[in-house]
Amino acid sequence: MRLNGMRGAAGLAAFALAITLTGTLTGGPGPARAAEPIKIGVPAPLSGAYASAGIDIVNAAKLAADQINAKGGVLGRPLAIVPEDDACDAQTAVQAAQKLIDSGVVAVAGGYCSGAALPELSTLHRRNIPYVLDASTNPQLTEMGYKDAFRTIGRDDEQGPFAASFMTNVLHAKRAAVINDNTTYSKGLAVATVAALKKDGVDVVYNNAITPGQMDYSPVLTRVAALNPDVIYFTGYFAEGGLMVKESRQLNLKPVFMGGDSNQDPTLLKTAGSAANGMFITTAPLPQFLSGAKDFVDDYTQKFGHGPGPYSAYEYDSIGVVAKAIADAKSTAPQAINAALAQIRDYPGITGNISFNEKGDRSVAVYIVITVKNDQFAPYMRLDAQGQWVSMQ
Repeated sequence: MRLNGMRGAAGLAAFALAITLTGTLTGGPGPARAAEPIKIGVPAPLSGAYASAGIDIVNAAKLAADQINAKGGVLGRPLAIVPEDDACDAQTAVQAAQKLIDSGVVAVAGGYCSGAALPELSTLHRRNIPYVLDASTNPQLTEMGYKDAFRTIGRDDEQGPFAASFMTNVLHAKRAAVINDNTTYSKGLAVATVAALKKDGVDVVYNNAITPGQMDYSPVLTRVAALNPDVIYFTGYFAEGGLMVKESRQLNLKPVFMGGDSNQDPTLLKTAGSAANGMFITTAPLPQFLSGAKDFVDDYTQKFGHGPGPYSAYEYDSIGVVAKAIADAKSTAPQAINAALAQIRDYPGITGNISFNEKGDRSVAVYIVITVKNDQFAPYMRLDAQGQWVSMQ
C-alpha cells in the first residue's frame, strides 16, 4: 500500500497520529490489535441495474478501512465495514438501514441513489446515527435540518446551474431538451437545470420523464428531436443514458447529447460503445482526474483488479472523515461522532480539502465536464476561480 506521499493518506493517518500522541492507541503504529471492531455501515446497490456502482463504493470503503487499520485503527480498535444492499429502492433501503442499526454500526458512509438515501437517512436519524453521503446529491437530504446528515459531494442545485452554464456559454445553445427518469435524484437535477436554463434565456422545448428499464427509447428521442433542441440533457442513470446515446446516434439526431453525473459509470461505455464518443457529462471529478488520488487509483486497481468507479474516491473520503470524527470525539457514541463531524475543517481528502457547512454539505463542491473520446472518459472543461470556462484537454 502506497501511503507515503499520498494526499488522502495524510487525512487517513492524521487521526491515528493524534491518538498515538495522546496515548489512546496502545502499542504504537502497526496493525490494530485484536479488539472489538468499530462498525461502519455502507448501504449501496449491490444488486440490480446499478450494482456495479454499489460494488465500487463498498470496495473503496474496504480499502480505506484496511489502510486505516494498517496504521493502528481508531481508538485502538480496527474498523469493520458492514455493507448492506439497498438496491436503489426506497422500501429495500429502509430494511437495509434497519439491518445496519441492528448490526451495531456507529456511523454510516455510502449511499448511491437519492431515492434510497432519503428513507435510509430518516431511519438512521431516529437513532442519531451519522450518515455521510458519498454520491446522493438531492438537496432534500441536507435540507431537513438533521444534525446527522453530511455529504462529501455536491448537490443537484449546484450541478444544475453548472450544466446550464456549459450549455449556454460553451455550446451556445438557444433551445434545450431536459429528460429525467422520474427518480428522486433525476427529477431534482432536472428541476435545477431547467430553472437555470430559463434564467439564462434558453428556451426549454422539452422537460419530461422516461420510464427506466425499457429496451427502446427511440420514440421519445424522435419526438424530442422534432422540437429542434440544440442539446439534449439526460439527468437519469447510466443504464438508460448509455442506451439513449446509442439510439440517438443510430437515428442520426443532430442535438448534442449530454448527461448528468450518474452517466459517468464505465457501464455506459459498454452499453453505448463507440456511439458514446462526443457525449458530454457534468460530474464531480472522477478519481483518475484527481491529482491527489493517483495512489488511491493504483492501490484500488491492485487490490480489486480494475479501476475505481466514479464515486469510489468520495466513499474513500467519507470513511476517512468518519474515522477522523471518531478519533476527535474519542468516542464511538453516534451523537459525539455527529458533533465531531460538524467541526471537520479542511480534512485533506483525495478529492480535495473537505469542510462541512451548517447544513452538513461540503463547503466547496467542484464540478467538471468530461467527454467520451476514443471510447474512454476524458476531462474536457472546468470553471476557473473567476468563473470562466477553461479547457482541461
